[in-house]
Amino acid sequence: MSINRHIGTGKPLNQSKGQSDESPRDSQREDTSEDESQEVIPELEPLSYFGTDFDVEGLVRRLYRGDIVIARSGSSRNRSSGELDFQRAFIWKKEQMDRFIESLLLGFPIPGIFLVQQQDSSYLVLDGQQRLMTLELFYSGELGPGIPFTLEDVADEFRGLSYRTLSEEQRRALDTTFIHAIIVRYNASRGGSESVYTLFERLNTGGTALDPQEIRVALYNGPLVELLNEFNEFPDWRQMYGVISERLRDQELILRFLSFFLNSNEYRRPLKAFLNEFLANYRDLHGLDVEELRSTFQETCATANRALGRLALRPGTQINAAFAESILVGLARRLRVGPISDLDGVVAMRESLLKNPDFISAISSAPASEEHVYKRLQIASEAFRIVP
Repeated sequence: MSINRHIGTGKPLNQSKGQSDESPRDSQREDTSEDESQEVIPELEPLSYFGTDFDVEGLVRRLYRGDIVIARSGSSRNRSSGELDFQRAFIWKKEQMDRFIESLLLGFPIPGIFLVQQQDSSYLVLDGQQRLMTLELFYSGELGPGIPFTLEDVADEFRGLSYRTLSEEQRRALDTTFIHAIIVRYNASRGGSESVYTLFERLNTGGTALDPQEIRVALYNGPLVELLNEFNEFPDWRQMYGVISERLRDQELILRFLSFFLNSNEYRRPLKAFLNEFLANYRDLHGLDVEELRSTFQETCATANRALGRLALRPGTQINAAFAESILVGLARRLRVGPISDLDGVVAMRESLLKNPDFISAISSAPASEEHVYKRLQIASEAFRIVP
């Protein structure tokens, strides 16, 4: 069980591919001028919901069976429990975990949880992850492999106890304590998934808030998210991007490439709604030629990495998503007519793009606007189209 706006102009032409004078940690920083979390999704559909009470033992049992799913960070469910492989750090400190269990043993009132009903009738946890993860761990008896979960920062009568060493009366009191749950229902065909996404954003404001892609892999978990995970491990992609992003920003960049490569003509703001819709529509890979898509992404990354290395995703020292998707989409469109033999020509086209004021404006000023998305993709595609 897992617990655990400055746009540069690049380097001079005599700089070898992928080189930069920043540290590896600095090169992982991303341009923050395009903040999806601040975008507002218009015309949200109303949500229906109802309240119910779960006993604690029943909640834990449902977690183990996978009937209740805790969003963590990857795509696939752990077969031994209901969690998604979401390797985010556990936010609560041990003291908070102990006090939560103690509150239940003392019969204190605690906040309710929010769940959303999924297509397979399971429930995804929108709010209450830390409380449910604490219960799951306490009932398992371990904080981690070989680390027992015994109560410490509690009253004397509970100190040193684990779930197994609770008295029969204490265990019964804990097992039969009720936790109130709000269960959200929605109609995905009417756009209700965007309302759930927005609710998820607004509920996850405490501790370390989830990034947009982290919410997506929870709400739209399925074969397409698994494909993003697969693509994210391709060697050429990893060499260009760098170390794996704990916040899934590398996977989001792949999603942006796929969305714009396949559906750029359908782009409408806000960007996060466009990405949500793509992931929702192709969640089960229906309508996608997976082998062709895999081949396109591999060939695009291989060409970009051989010609540009890490500079394929960076106009300067930081990864810039608008710049990166333009380079990748432009190369992918060119590769439709055949392999690229002139890698020096790819380098020259990158340099020419960074000297093009229209392109620079399209990646730095309101980069999510329809005008600038279309403009930068068109400019990049036309530039790479003439490379032999």
